Amino acid sequence: MNIDIDTLTNEWDELSREFSELEDCNRTYIELLEQLHSHQQKCFNEIKHQRYRMNQICASLKQFKNVESPEEKEKIANLEKNTIKRKAQLHEIEQSLPAKSGRYLRIILGDVNVSILNRNDKVRYKDEYEKFKLILNVIGLLMAFLNLLFNYRVLELSYIFLLVWYYCTLTIRESILKVNGSRIKGWWRAHHFISTVAAGVLLVWPQGEHWQLFRKQFMYFNAYISVVQYLQFGYQKGLLYRLKALGERHNMDITIEGFHSWMWRGLSFLLPFLFVGYAFQAYNAWALYHLSYEPTDAPWHVSVMCGLFWVLFIGNLTTTLLVVPEKIREKTKERYRLISMGKSMKLRKMMKQNSISENAMDTAAENSDATNATVCMKDDEEKKDN
Repeated sequence: MNIDIDTLTNEWDELSREFSELEDCNRTYIELLEQLHSHQQKCFNEIKHQRYRMNQICASLKQFKNVESPEEKEKIANLEKNTIKRKAQLHEIEQSLPAKSGRYLRIILGDVNVSILNRNDKVRYKDEYEKFKLILNVIGLLMAFLNLLFNYRVLELSYIFLLVWYYCTLTIRESILKVNGSRIKGWWRAHHFISTVAAGVLLVWPQGEHWQLFRKQFMYFNAYISVVQYLQFGYQKGLLYRLKALGERHNMDITIEGFHSWMWRGLSFLLPFLFVGYAFQAYNAWALYHLSYEPTDAPWHVSVMCGLFWVLFIGNLTTTLLVVPEKIREKTKERYRLISMGKSMKLRKMMKQNSISENAMDTAAENSDATNATVCMKDDEEKKDN
């Protein structure tokens, strides 16, 4: 195909004009970035100012504890209620602003901004986190079964290394979620840090008599935990979707290997599985405790793993037992809140439908007027012709 030089010159001129548009677009983008940074700093300063003034007001309110006037009591109550409301409002504003990374992320990633400002991107990142957990749990379940069928050291080390990488990655991803507003409880993050250490100890545990005695029990434990996590993922995913659709929960709440404060409704079928898993952890600690004495000359890995399993068992059980009664007390309150939110959503839907109907009627009326006007114009023209 022959192309003359004039054609190429014209194409280059066209490309140059497009490049000029690109430069203009980039210049506008840089200006907007500078404005964004300026507005962010202004928001931070205003939030700091709001909190400083609120602290002053709260400190001054303490001197009005013994007031007897009903009017003053009412004013004090209103101020306290408005203060609580304002704190919640400031918290919501902070979710749209970049947050500083924690010490753990700064050590792992350096001083990198990991804040996700777009709400849809936050939800997308959380969904990717949940899918990551689901895929790795399925892979872990298959590898645990393979280790039960075949006693190969390479297969064992591959599976344990997968556990080390999985829990280490979870700690990083959860820290990023925490920066972006996730309300994951502190114990569940600590649970994954402890699990990372435990997997690292297993990785360097030498193959010997003590490991062979504990190996089969450990593989059964991991297979059971993978099944429980899969069941819990399916339930929590559906529950979180319903709660998020009703606006009851923050969009960065995540599923975890334990019990969250919002998981009461419909969770009764999962609680026995969770408690059996906790009992399995206690049984592992008990078995390792006996292994540290018989057979003799147990490596240090046995005692360390025994202590780690005891810590996981006590932490999981205590957190669950503390959260369940709290959720029982809030059950009635949440039911009324959901009823109220359902009525509100129904009312908004009806108003939207009425608005659509009114707009349709207005459009139909305008079309009717236009049709009538056209008919009249045609009649006038026919009269003129006659």
